[in-house]
Amino acid sequence: MTRPHILLVLAVALGLAGAACGSGTAAETTATTTETIPITDLMTTTPAAPASDAPTDYPGFRQQPTACGAKAPPPIEVQQFDAPEDLALDAAQTITVVLATSCGEIVIEMDPGASPETVNSFVFLAQQTFFDGGASHRVVPSFLIQAGDPTATGFGGPGYAIPDEFPEEGFVYERGVVAMANAGPGTTGSHFFIMTGDSGLPPTFSVLGRVVEGLEVLDRIAAIPLGFSARGEMSVPLETLYLESVTVL
Repeated sequence: MTRPHILLVLAVALGLAGAACGSGTAAETTATTTETIPITDLMTTTPAAPASDAPTDYPGFRQQPTACGAKAPPPIEVQQFDAPEDLALDAAQTITVVLATSCGEIVIEMDPGASPETVNSFVFLAQQTFFDGGASHRVVPSFLIQAGDPTATGFGGPGYAIPDEFPEEGFVYERGVVAMANAGPGTTGSHFFIMTGDSGLPPTFSVLGRVVEGLEVLDRIAAIPLGFSARGEMSVPLETLYLESVTVL
């Protein structure tokens, strides 16, 4: 039986500090924009000094205005789990998940047959309201929106890691694809990202599914003003984008 533990502090989750992409060296890939995007930024692995006045954690995001003129939801309840429960999802049935964000609803269709461990974990966390009230800590226009870290630091997670279920070679992380962030093999937890443009990312991120409704919401999110991250990337929302709720239909 999985035992959730409500944290009294914002904790570093996954316990996999120092993990890096691939062989452990910082790898880079070029998105369809002219900007070079460090793959290791898909989940922060080492801390760095703040590069601007942009928020660096969840309390900081709570102090900002809410994106798209929305009202801030109740604060997230930070939870930790030993492992996701096996929900015995039907591999032949797609699953629809609705992300209610500050800028509108995004509907995602997930295929448990293609990524059973990945989808099972996400659905489990959604059912536990793990994501509700969380803040997106990274938005890179024409590339991606990243969320799923309850601490909004780049270090948070659910307390466990799940097996990698990477797509086949040649898979394209195009606009609308939803996948899990990681800091290298064996580190997938709760961070996920939604592609807002096509990219040349390698097939080293487990795929959850695709956006089937709400692509216009991605464009509204991409218009949120941004500040610099600790790594010097202009990607930190200066108006907080919340996951108000994540609902499995």
